[in-house]
Amino acid sequence: MAQLIDRFQSSTTGWLKGSFAGWGTLLLCLVGVGFVILAVRWIGNKSTLYEVTDDRMILYRGIVRKSIDEVELYRVKDVRLDYSIVNQISGIGTLTITSSDETTRGGPLVIRDVEYAKERREKLRELVSNARRLRGVREFDMVQEDVRD
Repeated sequence: MAQLIDRFQSSTTGWLKGSFAGWGTLLLCLVGVGFVILAVRWIGNKSTLYEVTDDRMILYRGIVRKSIDEVELYRVKDVRLDYSIVNQISGIGTLTITSSDETTRGGPLVIRDVEYAKERREKLRELVSNARRLRGVREFDMVQEDVRD
């Protein structure tokens, strides 16, 4: 059985404190419109849960209609962290995971408003490296060179 390493959701509070959109929503709360935006954002964040084990990342999505999806860590090619100056102040960031797994076939997995994003990225990179080592997986980049006459 895989050991659970981490469990997290996108942070609505972090989004409010750590983004210009969050600040704008707080200002809109003064006229009432912001509460609707805040409720939609909160429901969206609560409807997705991320679990990281020693060999995979599991995504639980949905409230009424639920789905469970997995990304095998040995298939992860890149884990990128993006954050603005405001994000840095509030301690959140956006993790972008690129992999060869079917889950990310349509594009990278983007997880926004992640608390402790730097620490989670480093832990995820460590787990990816361990999963590859245990499976004996190596990644080769195939680059096609332009051959001119």
